[in-house]
Amino acid sequence: MKLSDLKSHLITANELNFVLPNGASVPKHFHVTEVGQVTKHFIDCGGTVRNEKVVNFQLWEAGDFDHRLAPQKLNSIIALSEKVLGVEDAEIEVEYQSDTIGKYGLEFNGKDFLLTSKQTACLASD
Repeated sequence: MKLSDLKSHLITANELNFVLPNGASVPKHFHVTEVGQVTKHFIDCGGTVRNEKVVNFQLWEAGDFDHRLAPQKLNSIIALSEKVLGVEDAEIEVEYQSDTIGKYGLEFNGKDFLLTSKQTACLASD
């Protein structure tokens, strides 16, 4: 999902629910602790130089069980990141704590935001 897609969904959403690939829900008292743009400049195993950009969100849960992030508040945080950091309309990557910091893609099913599993792959497969 691109950032523009997320912003569109947030306009009509009543609440923010994130669901992990295993079907478990991220606790409703989560925080979005970071919104930013991450640029990766690298060489793949075939020697091709590549540049990738993603919009990064970090979800975190704390002991403040009364905390609830409203969709409108997340949209205002996104707007600030676009204004101050120049965040572009790129694919979203979500970080969430599991055994280590997990990185997920993002989809929307009409009600919930789904954290999707990401896989590694050889970019120079030929």
